[in-house]
Order: sequence, then structure tokens, then C-alpha cells
Amino acid sequence: MPVIEAAPAKLNLALHVTGRRADGYHLLDSLVAFAGVGDVVALEPGPLSLRIDGPFAAGLSGDDNLCLRAARLAGADAAITLTKTLPVASGIGGGSADAAAVLRGLARMGHPLPERVERLGADVPVCLASTPARMQGVGEIVTPLPPLPPVPLVLANPGVAVPTPQVFAAMDRRDNPGLPPIPAFTGLADLTAWLAGTRNDLQPAALSIAPVIGQVLDALRASGAAFARMSGSGATCFGFYDSPDRARIAATALKQHGWWAVATELAPLPRPR
Repeated sequence: MPVIEAAPAKLNLALHVTGRRADGYHLLDSLVAFAGVGDVVALEPGPLSLRIDGPFAAGLSGDDNLCLRAARLAGADAAITLTKTLPVASGIGGGSADAAAVLRGLARMGHPLPERVERLGADVPVCLASTPARMQGVGEIVTPLPPLPPVPLVLANPGVAVPTPQVFAAMDRRDNPGLPPIPAFTGLADLTAWLAGTRNDLQPAALSIAPVIGQVLDALRASGAAFARMSGSGATCFGFYDSPDRARIAATALKQHGWWAVATELAPLPRPR
């Protein structure tokens, strides 16, 4: 039987850029959560290989995919199948979540987790646990947080590519203050109240590159979202709702624009199979 690992969508609920190292890497301070939707990775014993299927498989190269790089970093061989259900390069950690899922699956198959997994990407360390955390430094400092309430949400992506290096290059300021203290949240009201005092420092730069992101945010708010923001470097945005029904109705409305949209919730990592 194959080892199955979920690779849930990563959300930067708040993302502050606090500096830049001499080597060019940016310093981050982010509240990271995970959604109840994502990709799926299956691993079986065999020579190292990768097969990609799913609605977003088209255009993905299997030659240097992060799944293969993760297996090589772990020094392991496996036949990997990636079912790609999340948009590619969309600010919700798809590739990093996939790589982390491969590492978790390989660990279940007896291969130790490698050191310094941030070499695969800044989001890989936080995606390994796929539970709420404060992510700092260049992604290597991960502080676990209490579970977040299962707030209904919608993820929406307009289908435009926003290259992360371009977003960082378009920033006006890179020495912003870090996050305020992060409390234990009990529900939608206190979570959105805290988020209102935070930012995604990459959002203005991404908007300058892809103004359609602003249309997505406006559509989320118009559909009843209590809070809406872009995740990561974009272009995926999220909106919080007061009920699953409102989230489903909103996702249906956003799809009418030709955008990818899905209703889900903040959720823990599904139990592996």
C-alpha cells in the first residue's frame, strides 16, 4: 500500500518583512495557518521517480520538482505521485507543502528527516508540521502556536502568475516592524480583530504587478467576508466568513469571474494514511 500524505494549502494570515540579510534573503515575521484543502502525495518503494496528475498538473515539470529535490535531500528513493489540486506558484506554499509531505512520507518509510530543510524553500520548515505557527528569519525559525478556530474561509486565485522575486524587488520598504504578540484565538471575531492590526507587506507590491489581485479582494469583501487579504506573495487571496454556507455561496460567486475559488476552513493536518 502506498504511503499517503496531505499537503495542505499554507496561508500567511499576516506577513511582515522585517529586514534583509547581506546575502539578499529577506527576514520575515508571519502568522502561518493551513487550510482544509491541498495537494496529495503518495509514495511507494522503488527507484526515484515522479508522476504528476490532478487539475493543475499541466505545465509542471517533473525534472526538478521540489518533491524530487526533497527526496534527494533525504537521500531516499521512492516512486512519488503528486496530485496537484492547488494553483501553481500562487502564494499558498504548494511546492513547499508538497516537498514537506514527501519528507513526512519518507520518514514514515524509515528515512530520517534531513537537516536544514529550508534549503528547499523558506516555507518548507513550517509546512513540515502544517499546524499554526509563527515563522521568522528566512523561514527556519518556527514557533508552534495553539490550534486556531475552524473559521470558514474562501481561497481565490485569478489565474495570474506573480513571481516572488519581482514582488520583493517592487517593495518600497524592507525594515518594517514585526508582528504584535500573538494571543490564543477563540473565534472569528478576535482573530479578525488581531489581523486588522497586522499587514501583508508584500501585498502592495503584488498589487502593482497584478492589479487583478485588488479585484479579488474587493469581490471577497463584497461577498460578505469579514476579513480579506492576499497570502504570501500572491496571487491567492483568502476571506473569512461567519458560516460555511456563506463561504460556499461566496466561492460560487467568485468562480463566475473565471477565477479558481474554493470554500474550506482553517484546519489541522489530516491524519496520514
